Amino acid sequence: MFINRSQVLDTLHAGFSGRHVLVVGDLMLDRYLWGEVSRISPEAPVPVVRLLRETENGGGAANVALNLANLGIHTSMIGWMGEDSEGHRLREILKGVGVDTQGIQTVPGRPTITKTRIIGGHQQMLRLDLEETRPLDKGTLAACLRGARRVLERVPAPHAVLLSDYGKGVLTEEICQALIQAARAAGIPILVDPKGMDYRKYRGATVITPNRRELIEAVAAQEQTLLPGDDLNRLLAAGERLRAALSIDLLAVTLSEQGIALLEADKMPRRIPAMAREVYDVSGAGDTVISTLAAGFAARLEPLDALHLANLAAGVVVAKVGTTPIARVELLAALSGQESLAQSDKIGSLETAQSRIEQWRLRGEPIVFTNGCFDLLHAGHVTYLEKARQLGKRLVVGLNTDRSVRALKGPARPIIHEMDRARVLAAMASVDLVILFDEETPLSLIRAVRPDILAKGADYSENQVVGGEEVKGWGGRVALVPLVEGRSSSRILAHIQGRHN
Repeated sequence: MFINRSQVLDTLHAGFSGRHVLVVGDLMLDRYLWGEVSRISPEAPVPVVRLLRETENGGGAANVALNLANLGIHTSMIGWMGEDSEGHRLREILKGVGVDTQGIQTVPGRPTITKTRIIGGHQQMLRLDLEETRPLDKGTLAACLRGARRVLERVPAPHAVLLSDYGKGVLTEEICQALIQAARAAGIPILVDPKGMDYRKYRGATVITPNRRELIEAVAAQEQTLLPGDDLNRLLAAGERLRAALSIDLLAVTLSEQGIALLEADKMPRRIPAMAREVYDVSGAGDTVISTLAAGFAARLEPLDALHLANLAAGVVVAKVGTTPIARVELLAALSGQESLAQSDKIGSLETAQSRIEQWRLRGEPIVFTNGCFDLLHAGHVTYLEKARQLGKRLVVGLNTDRSVRALKGPARPIIHEMDRARVLAAMASVDLVILFDEETPLSLIRAVRPDILAKGADYSENQVVGGEEVKGWGGRVALVPLVEGRSSSRILAHIQGRHN
């Protein structure tokens, strides 16, 4: 599926390594009133929703920023909100996940755009919109542009710019073109979630991500031709003409249950199938696609890999009710659940391994830890590891480096290089993760992993197991695993040496 799956996994595990994305667009507050419906009103033929709870989240460009922040991206937000309780709440939500809100303008006398949805069970019953439709004043627009330019001029500069256009007035043609040209001049990718029928204001962007309906409308405006919505091949051909005419590098068309199509110069359209098993609510799915795509571009992933990741993220959020940003742990879970981890992906440093371990822990999967040199892997090792894995749900193996093996067993060992030993262990179905350690004992690694079960061979007693007291201290246990008699690396080595003497 991925061109460079290891890079994608490493990027996710590292939380996108502190990459920075500038988001400019239309901010909204999404409010949900959750209830249950059991009767029809006697006053009118409408359902009566008994209110149970209320939730609020960022909508529009604010949801894009929340998605990015949840993925580990440092996010700067440019836009506006009203001088009201909704604006105050929206700023709190953004600040709560670390979004830089200094560039958000407060506009007195104008309400924060707020969408209130009434949900009965899992069904949206009604949506109430609070907004002012008159154009934004020139002073607010000028302040937004100045704020965006200040962020672009920082050292270091953002790794990507994202324009989240909901047609509410922030992203005028002047602002779009000023930011696209500035980002292009600085070598920064600029991604656009478009709105409206005229895409000329986005000319020169790196990526735009219309959905099927939006692309049909944009093609109709560009070519004065209305295409049938069910003729996908004709639509993609027209989309390619639009991409080329506007000098846009990539056009990614979201196609709902048909996945995503990628259009680029001198290549046939490439299709990525949808990933959602069940679709409950598509609210905010486009925000998740563009934000995950921007995160991928900021991390310098291959464009197709970034798009695959965005498609996977969309599959997660549409399986929920309400506008909900993607979480990095959810994306890791979806990635590992979609296809088995490649063998080499099981080998990692403690830093890259910890987010995977956190993901397992959040899913309630008991983690087993064991350690060893595993030089000249044999049937005894295989049996031992299988039994250790059966004690829980995930098995993490701490593997001695070559240097630490020499310290333990002498200068003639190991026979097999550390990465070869790690690769062989990773090939075993019973092993979920291999982490190399260089210390004399695995105590520091055990403290970092915090396993639920610490496994060791039954040739040890419980009080001899390094880390045993620590594991029991946080509520775990030590398990002594029976060994296969007559199997050892030393015996194999002695046999080989005997035959050659």
